[in-house]
Amino acid sequence: MPSSHGGDKPDETLDVVGIGNAIVDVFAQADDSLLDKNGLIKGTMALIDADRARALYAQMGQAVEVSGGSVANSMAGVASLGGRAAYIGKVAADQLGEVFSHDLRTVGVAFDTRPLVGGAPTARCLVMVTSDAQRTLNTFLGACIELGPNDIDEALIKRSKVTYLEGYLWDPPAAKEAFLKASRIAQKAGRKTALSLSDPFCVQRHRTEFLELVERHVDILFANEHEICALYQVERLEDAMAAVRGRCEVAAITLSDKGSVVLVGDETFAIAVEPVSRVLDTTGAGDLYAAGFLYGYARGRAPGHCGRLGAICAAEVISHYGARPECALDELVARKLRD
Repeated sequence: MPSSHGGDKPDETLDVVGIGNAIVDVFAQADDSLLDKNGLIKGTMALIDADRARALYAQMGQAVEVSGGSVANSMAGVASLGGRAAYIGKVAADQLGEVFSHDLRTVGVAFDTRPLVGGAPTARCLVMVTSDAQRTLNTFLGACIELGPNDIDEALIKRSKVTYLEGYLWDPPAAKEAFLKASRIAQKAGRKTALSLSDPFCVQRHRTEFLELVERHVDILFANEHEICALYQVERLEDAMAAVRGRCEVAAITLSDKGSVVLVGDETFAIAVEPVSRVLDTTGAGDLYAAGFLYGYARGRAPGHCGRLGAICAAEVISHYGARPECALDELVARKLRD
């Protein structure tokens, strides 16, 4: 059973448990020339090996290291909203692993996955942020690939209203088994399962399997416009919306500066973008949108309200560097909803 990290109690119902790649993010500002020199495609994520990670890191400027990982960021957001969140992810028994674990527990997220001993080091993501606020990610997965079905706490999944799965995780065989085990436990327990498509490259690599997941295991789907179009192999958003409608209970599609749309049955909820004075770094926008949405969903809020919560959280995270909130989201939301 999980311990009481982050205020979690063994008999307490959780709002969300997230399962994903436990990664330490290394942020640095970069010029387009650096991306071009290394053949990097702006705004995307690429998996790299240890040698490539060392080579790219050597070319980066002054960097800031912070705990990250897409779904871990979302769980930090849920906790900041006042929700009860837990996380399952694999780090190594090394310095970065200790930093990751401490950071997540400090913000109120229960995290008790056993660390990897004697294997690959804790994963890290090199995040290059250009002047247009776009981020280009290069990820060395390290210990992440060792996450397996034995790391899935059945009792934890059963206690959680929603289990949130990270598309990035759908690659290593053992992690895939963990993914499926968790979704089946949630489904059997009458709980909900959410999935983030994570990145167009994930969809392109695993499109057939993702389609089956959405059909058979997923209640709540998160995607941006490019990801949902790639999933259904269409060019127009309208066609993708028509294709996904009815395939799962809820589909929340983010549209960058155009806001988002939430599809529930035959209904469509258009969510306006939340105003922000300046955009410094888009890293984590989708992660925090999911945090707000899932918190609202777990608390029984209407689809439009869930989308608004997601928009508020996303706006906060893009107003500063880094992929986790810098203010108490519950207080921010209270102010925004009063206005």
